[in-house]
Amino acid sequence: MINLLAILFPAAGASVAGVRRVRPWVVSLLLAVAAVDAAVAITFALGTPADAVVIFGGGYFVADATSRLFLLVVSLVFLGVATYLWTRVKDTPELQEGIERLVGFSLAFVTAANLSILSRNLFGGWIFLELSTLAAVPLIQFRPNAARLQASWHYFLFSSVGLALTLLGFACLARGMEASGTAEAGFFLDGLAEAARQPSDLWRRVGLALIFLGYGTKLGLAPMYTWLPETYHAAPPAVTALLGAVQFNVALAAVFRVLQIYRVSDQAVIGPELVALGLATMAVSAFGIIATRNYVRLIAFASLNHGGVIAIGLGIGKGAAYGVVLYAVANAFIKAILFLTAGKIEAHYKSEDAREVTGLLKDMPYSGLFFMVGIFALLGFPPFGSFLGELIILSGLIGAGRYVVFAAFCAILTVTFIATGRTVFPMIWGAPSDTSHRAGQTLTSVLPKLVLLLALLAMGLYLPAPINALFRQVAATVGGP
Repeated sequence: MINLLAILFPAAGASVAGVRRVRPWVVSLLLAVAAVDAAVAITFALGTPADAVVIFGGGYFVADATSRLFLLVVSLVFLGVATYLWTRVKDTPELQEGIERLVGFSLAFVTAANLSILSRNLFGGWIFLELSTLAAVPLIQFRPNAARLQASWHYFLFSSVGLALTLLGFACLARGMEASGTAEAGFFLDGLAEAARQPSDLWRRVGLALIFLGYGTKLGLAPMYTWLPETYHAAPPAVTALLGAVQFNVALAAVFRVLQIYRVSDQAVIGPELVALGLATMAVSAFGIIATRNYVRLIAFASLNHGGVIAIGLGIGKGAAYGVVLYAVANAFIKAILFLTAGKIEAHYKSEDAREVTGLLKDMPYSGLFFMVGIFALLGFPPFGSFLGELIILSGLIGAGRYVVFAAFCAILTVTFIATGRTVFPMIWGAPSDTSHRAGQTLTSVLPKLVLLLALLAMGLYLPAPINALFRQVAATVGGP
């Protein structure tokens, strides 16, 4: 029953967010739903054996290690976003105007995300991911201006093309199953796993290539990445955090499901495609970071780099899989911390130009500290989980004998580190501007980001046994033998 609560609470909140009597307290409703959803996800993750599998909802949904892990990540990020919105509206009452629209679509977005993660059917997961995309468009357009309208339609166009490619990939898989006599397997995970034991054919190889290219669009992988920097930059900070740390991981969970089924039989297709997409994306990210002086766009381009690292780790598989899981979870928390903090910084300085922001640690002590630590985690500094995950992926490249990829990986990371530091470090340690003033912040406003920060440290230093078991179980299912 507890697995249903992850769906029911956000859905119930979304259904009443627009009710007239609820509107004065709609942001408190969002915070309450997010807190309950996080409590359910934590109980779900810690109170269930890592290898337990529960099928429910008439066989259409599954609660296994993958769904429990990603529900936990999504719920914690959502709680951070809800707290950010609650404090922003509390500190700036004029933001209350029309906020019920943002709350309603946010809850609908999270409901669709949770349904996609729990789906036991690949096609069902695809439908719910598409629904989350439809909910995201009005979120990006919230309090519209020209940039947000343009970004929302670019996001929708690229998402539609990517999801159409995925659907075409499913059609190719279905044609391959029909040719092999296993068409009755359908798109349920266990049926696909049974069909995958048949010899691979051209239809299946083409289908897998299209599926990874299509889902790669949602992950911001090259060549279908151009929507991401524009959308992350134009959207409100809370919406950017939802896109970068929630929807990204919903699409990643879908990729994990495909890998769990086809890793053993089709590694010759999966590995080279993911490694090539990952390296190309890391290169694009490095060039984007070099070219920009906008700190929000810089974080967006760094998100491309994270997606590329994850794709390379998934392409290698085996021992790198644990590093991928660790890095993906750390990446979600890093993006949530940085995008929400960037929203606070932009509200204070009225600018997104890094050259106009100096002395953050003195002007905005809390935000400056979170921004500094988030950048360190973004760059893969120890002792954060991103550092350990990246280290394991690099070790996997060496173990797989991929020395050229290893060298390119390290070279791009070095360029990324230098370019990021050149832009961001003066923001943090530079002399405060004459016109700035110290910005006050309450404990409530920083507590969720502090929780995410502590989680980042725990992943680099010591993971509690139940969480570590969950990570290892997910890694074992996607890494292959």
